[in-house]
Amino acid sequence: MLSMKNLSRIYRTDTVETHALRDFSLEVGEGEFVSVTGPSGSGKSTFLNIAGLLEEYTDGSYELDGRNVATLNDRERSRLRNEKIGFIFQSFNLIPELDVFDNVDVPLRYRGFTASERARRIEKVLDTVGLASRRKHLPSQLSGGQQQRVAIARALAGEPRFLLADEPTGNLDSRMADSVMDLLCDIHSKGTTIIMVTHEPTLATRAERNIFVRDGQICVGELPLELAAAASA
Repeated sequence: MLSMKNLSRIYRTDTVETHALRDFSLEVGEGEFVSVTGPSGSGKSTFLNIAGLLEEYTDGSYELDGRNVATLNDRERSRLRNEKIGFIFQSFNLIPELDVFDNVDVPLRYRGFTASERARRIEKVLDTVGLASRRKHLPSQLSGGQQQRVAIARALAGEPRFLLADEPTGNLDSRMADSVMDLLCDIHSKGTTIIMVTHEPTLATRAERNIFVRDGQICVGELPLELAAAASA
């Protein structure tokens, strides 16, 4: 599904060279749920941006769904991203002037679906996230947890094979965070591949596999003390 080999990402200025990723190698199979943890500045977000085709890498190789990313032009990358990948962000990124239904509809319009097909998909995902009755509410009329569920519905509406979540519970209290994690686990149980970046050890351990990143590299066989403690609890 996802294969990165010896990936590096270097940011350069006139005087400074920063290595965000170093020889980063990772395989994620179809239907896996993988959590990625690590200290701030360790390269987690850079990895997720590259995985989601939002950012270029400097060296190495990356294949997504059997396609060599390096061979794709901008249009092909956009098409692969729009058709295969769903994104969930910490800040929800909902459009405040649009109601729930129309927020979920936004990415579908770019896919060229008919109005009836878009409506079918939207109703389906709003039912999945438990917000069918809130379809005409504005984001300001929803709790933080409900707004994140709208963001998840928006990510799922395109029926992606691959879901990338960047701190999806970062702006939520513990009760709402558990609720969102329950939803992600349910989505995963139905076959969606998920990679989730998180700082929360107890949430990270709910994934099938945990990866710890430090200084732009995967630390094989190493977990931070708090993650190891959560895993053994």
